[in-house]
Amino acid sequence: MGLKYRDILVAVDGSKEAEWAFKKGIAIAKRNDAVLSLLHVIDTRSYAAIDSYDHTIGERAIKYAEELLGEYKANAERCGLTKIHTYVEYGSPKVVIPKKASEKGKDLIICGATGLNAVERFLIGSVSEHVTRAAKCDVLVVRTEEPDEEE
Repeated sequence: MGLKYRDILVAVDGSKEAEWAFKKGIAIAKRNDAVLSLLHVIDTRSYAAIDSYDHTIGERAIKYAEELLGEYKANAERCGLTKIHTYVEYGSPKVVIPKKASEKGKDLIICGATGLNAVERFLIGSVSEHVTRAAKCDVLVVRTEEPDEEE
Protein backbone atom coordinates (compact mmCIF):
# COMPACT_ATOMS: atom_id res chain seq x y z
CA MET A 1 0.00 0.00 0.00
CA GLY A 2 1.41 3.38 -1.01
CA LEU A 3 1.39 6.62 0.91
CA LYS A 4 -2.12 7.95 1.37
CA TYR A 5 -2.92 11.50 2.39
CA ARG A 6 -5.80 11.90 4.86
CA ASP A 7 -5.96 15.65 5.43
CA ILE A 8 -4.75 18.21 2.90
CA LEU A 9 -4.31 21.94 3.46
CA VAL A 10 -4.39 24.19 0.40
CA ALA A 11 -3.29 27.80 0.87
CA VAL A 12 -5.36 30.12 -1.34
CA ASP A 13 -5.04 33.84 -1.97
CA GLY A 14 -6.91 34.43 -5.21
CA SER A 15 -3.79 34.29 -7.43
CA LYS A 16 -3.57 32.06 -10.50
CA GLU A 17 -0.88 29.99 -8.75
CA ALA A 18 -3.27 29.40 -5.83
CA GLU A 19 -5.94 28.36 -8.32
CA TRP A 20 -3.54 25.76 -9.76
CA ALA A 21 -2.74 24.54 -6.22
CA PHE A 22 -6.46 24.29 -5.48
CA LYS A 23 -7.11 22.20 -8.62
CA LYS A 24 -4.23 19.89 -7.71
CA GLY A 25 -5.60 19.67 -4.15
CA ILE A 26 -9.01 18.56 -5.43
CA ALA A 27 -7.45 15.82 -7.56
CA ILE A 28 -5.29 14.53 -4.70
CA ALA A 29 -8.17 14.70 -2.19
CA LYS A 30 -10.41 12.72 -4.56
CA ARG A 31 -7.76 10.05 -5.17
CA ASN A 32 -7.09 9.67 -1.43
CA ASP A 33 -10.66 10.22 -0.16
CA ALA A 34 -9.07 12.92 2.02
CA VAL A 35 -10.32 15.99 3.84
CA LEU A 36 -9.62 19.16 1.86
CA SER A 37 -8.93 22.20 4.03
CA LEU A 38 -8.71 25.63 2.44
CA LEU A 39 -6.76 28.36 4.21
CA HIS A 40 -6.68 32.07 3.41
CA VAL A 41 -4.29 34.19 5.43
CA ILE A 42 -5.08 37.87 5.78
CA ASP A 43 -1.60 39.35 5.72
CA THR A 44 -1.89 41.87 8.54
CA ARG A 45 1.49 43.38 7.67
CA SER A 46 0.10 44.71 4.40
CA TYR A 47 -2.71 46.80 5.84
CA ALA A 48 -1.92 47.39 9.54
CA ALA A 49 -0.69 50.95 9.02
CA ILE A 50 -3.54 51.86 6.68
CA ASP A 51 -6.18 50.25 8.90
CA SER A 52 -5.44 52.63 11.77
CA TYR A 53 -6.74 55.40 9.48
CA ASP A 54 -9.34 53.45 7.54
CA HIS A 55 -11.07 50.68 9.51
CA THR A 56 -12.99 49.47 6.45
CA ILE A 57 -9.76 47.93 5.08
CA GLY A 58 -9.88 45.13 7.64
CA GLU A 59 -13.58 44.58 7.08
CA ARG A 60 -13.04 44.36 3.32
CA ALA A 61 -10.19 41.87 3.82
CA ILE A 62 -12.48 39.63 5.89
CA LYS A 63 -15.32 39.91 3.36
CA TYR A 64 -12.92 39.08 0.50
CA ALA A 65 -11.55 36.06 2.41
CA GLU A 66 -15.02 34.71 3.16
CA GLU A 67 -16.20 35.17 -0.43
CA LEU A 68 -13.01 33.62 -1.84
CA LEU A 69 -13.25 30.58 0.44
CA GLY A 70 -16.98 30.25 -0.31
CA GLU A 71 -16.25 30.12 -4.04
CA TYR A 72 -13.46 27.58 -3.59
CA LYS A 73 -15.65 25.41 -1.33
CA ALA A 74 -18.56 25.48 -3.81
CA ASN A 75 -16.16 24.54 -6.61
CA ALA A 76 -14.77 21.62 -4.57
CA GLU A 77 -18.33 20.42 -3.83
CA ARG A 78 -19.16 20.56 -7.56
CA CYS A 79 -16.12 18.33 -8.12
CA GLY A 80 -17.60 15.75 -5.77
CA LEU A 81 -15.76 16.45 -2.52
CA THR A 82 -17.80 16.39 0.70
CA LYS A 83 -15.14 16.73 3.43
CA ILE A 84 -14.14 20.39 3.10
CA HIS A 85 -13.02 22.79 5.82
CA THR A 86 -12.25 26.50 5.43
CA TYR A 87 -10.09 28.71 7.63
CA VAL A 88 -9.33 32.41 7.71
CA GLU A 89 -6.24 33.34 9.72
CA TYR A 90 -4.34 36.57 10.31
CA GLY A 91 -0.62 37.23 10.16
CA SER A 92 2.27 36.47 7.87
CA PRO A 93 1.28 33.70 5.42
CA LYS A 94 4.70 32.08 5.50
CA VAL A 95 4.44 31.68 9.28
CA VAL A 96 0.71 30.93 9.56
CA ILE A 97 0.47 28.23 6.85
CA PRO A 98 2.91 25.69 8.38
CA LYS A 99 1.70 26.51 11.92
CA LYS A 100 -1.96 25.90 11.01
CA ALA A 101 -1.05 22.66 9.23
CA SER A 102 0.78 21.42 12.31
CA GLU A 103 -2.00 22.48 14.73
CA LYS A 104 -4.68 20.73 12.66
CA GLY A 105 -2.70 17.55 11.94
CA LYS A 106 -2.49 18.02 8.17
CA ASP A 107 -0.29 15.57 6.29
CA LEU A 108 0.10 17.59 3.08
CA ILE A 109 0.31 21.32 2.35
CA ILE A 110 -0.27 22.49 -1.22
CA CYS A 111 0.58 26.04 -2.25
CA GLY A 112 1.35 28.00 -5.38
CA ALA A 113 4.94 28.75 -6.29
CA THR A 114 4.55 32.47 -5.90
CA GLY A 115 2.07 35.26 -5.42
CA LEU A 116 4.67 37.92 -4.75
CA ASN A 117 6.44 40.07 -7.28
CA ALA A 118 10.23 39.84 -7.66
CA VAL A 119 10.94 42.75 -5.31
CA GLU A 120 8.70 41.36 -2.55
CA ARG A 121 10.33 37.92 -2.88
CA PHE A 122 13.77 39.51 -2.59
CA LEU A 123 12.79 41.54 0.48
CA ILE A 124 10.71 39.09 2.49
CA GLY A 125 11.37 35.74 0.85
CA SER A 126 9.05 33.40 -0.96
CA VAL A 127 6.08 32.14 1.05
CA SER A 128 6.33 28.68 -0.53
CA GLU A 129 10.08 28.53 0.19
CA HIS A 130 9.51 29.31 3.87
CA VAL A 131 6.56 26.89 4.14
CA THR A 132 8.72 24.13 2.65
CA ARG A 133 11.41 24.72 5.26
CA ALA A 134 9.07 25.16 8.26
CA ALA A 135 6.42 22.50 7.62
CA LYS A 136 6.37 19.26 9.60
CA CYS A 137 4.49 17.46 6.79
CA ASP A 138 4.89 17.03 3.05
CA VAL A 139 4.64 20.17 0.91
CA LEU A 140 3.65 20.30 -2.75
CA VAL A 141 4.58 23.55 -4.46
CA VAL A 142 2.56 23.87 -7.67
CA ARG A 143 4.43 25.78 -10.36
CA THR A 144 2.33 25.23 -13.45
CA GLU A 145 -1.21 24.54 -14.51
CA GLU A 146 -0.65 20.97 -15.58
CA PRO A 147 -3.72 18.86 -16.12
CA ASP A 148 -3.99 16.04 -13.62
CA GLU A 149 -3.70 12.55 -15.06
CA GLU A 150 -7.36 11.88 -14.18
CA GLU A 151 -8.69 14.94 -16.01
